[in-house]
Amino acid sequence: MTHQFHSTVLREYDIRGIIGETLGPDDARAIGRGFATLLRQAIGDGGGENGGAPVKVAVGYDGRISSPLLEHALVEGLNASGVDAVRIGLGPTPMLYYAEASADDVQGGIQITGSHNPANYNGFKMVFQGRPFFGADIQELGRLAREGAWADGNGTSERRDVQEAYVTRLLTGLDGIDPAALAKLRIGWDSGNGAAGPVLEDLTARLPGEHFLLFTEVDGNFPNHHPDPTEEKNLADLRTLVAEKGLDFGIAFDGDGDRIGAIDGEGRIVWGDQLLMIYAEDLLRQEPGATIIADVKASRALFERVAELGGKPLMWKTGHSLIKSKMKETGAPLAGEMSGHVFFAHQYYGYDDALYAAIRLIAASARLGRSVTELRGAMKPMVNTPELRFQVDESRKFAVIDEVKERLAKAGAEVDATDGVRVNTPDGWWLLRASNTQDVLVARAESGDEAGLDRLMAQIDEQLAESGLKRGPQAGH
Repeated sequence: MTHQFHSTVLREYDIRGIIGETLGPDDARAIGRGFATLLRQAIGDGGGENGGAPVKVAVGYDGRISSPLLEHALVEGLNASGVDAVRIGLGPTPMLYYAEASADDVQGGIQITGSHNPANYNGFKMVFQGRPFFGADIQELGRLAREGAWADGNGTSERRDVQEAYVTRLLTGLDGIDPAALAKLRIGWDSGNGAAGPVLEDLTARLPGEHFLLFTEVDGNFPNHHPDPTEEKNLADLRTLVAEKGLDFGIAFDGDGDRIGAIDGEGRIVWGDQLLMIYAEDLLRQEPGATIIADVKASRALFERVAELGGKPLMWKTGHSLIKSKMKETGAPLAGEMSGHVFFAHQYYGYDDALYAAIRLIAASARLGRSVTELRGAMKPMVNTPELRFQVDESRKFAVIDEVKERLAKAGAEVDATDGVRVNTPDGWWLLRASNTQDVLVARAESGDEAGLDRLMAQIDEQLAESGLKRGPQAGH
């Protein structure tokens, strides 16, 4: 028995497709079989069948309409290849990560989630013996399926409720904070009908202060707004709530709760790199000299601020799996991406958890003795573009970056080639990189003023033109 995945489904960091078109239950079953086979090979025992301890995988799913169907097929696949499924049910992706990280008897985890993609998408995020499962790992699932080279066995299935333990663990992020300071807080929350809703209700019920919640009912059709807090239009409801109630700040989550968005009390967005500046200031008081990682799309102001605070700033490649791997390698206690993935290894597990990041924002504000609005207001104003994404032929996207690199090298430009090209100039910096997950190029630029930004964008356009391209219409995620 073999299986062929659609060519677009097995991606760099995860597995993703359109339900009924490129992704369905047969794919989920094949993923279960492949993942179970690789896990049993890695552990090197008989999956509990030859006297060894049973191999167990935690399985969770988000609120999309297709998720329960895929979960059922995934569990069938795991079981058919001799691995036991620990089913934690509906919840955010970080709750699945928690189930895997905190249980001694679980060796892997799979979350069925479409993250912030449109409602007709779904996919899988995986963790394998405590490390991210991506890149070559995902391609290996494809090879095993094509060859039908799966292990056989008879796994079992059990249900395990981890939500209460997970919420209790989140609350440890406030240990040592004066309860009186917390009691004064008034916070708005928007879970966008995503999978974080029920956990958020439990969490805020146990938090001091006043909490105002939007759209906690899980609905895979996302009737109020799309659950992507990095797009300003999706923060409109939260802005209105914060303004009408006079709240201290607001927090928003993406569809599966691993990315955070925030606004201060004046309705200003606190972008991913700006949140990281707040976290860094708090963390470096507790761990002086620590390494703090941010992706290549982050502001120069962040790297300068980390250095100013005595930390070691490290710029790294975009992609949650790549960042997690770099954290393990360097021992960094904190990392973040512009996209709102925030990773705390300090007093936590090192994975991206937007609910924990929200708790640490509350803690940072309390420990630093300044409101989120004050912390945001003290940041140097920068003029920057959002992440600009535009379609380019798959066969050209990496080649274009190589061409740009070569031209810039000849011109003697100051280039960081960590991930694509990030070019420093007296006006600021600009970035051009190829997406690992889509046939798009990503551009971003930042300057001290609008005129500088215009000059930076002209440099990007000039480089694209020399490679026979121009910035087309914006591509979606």
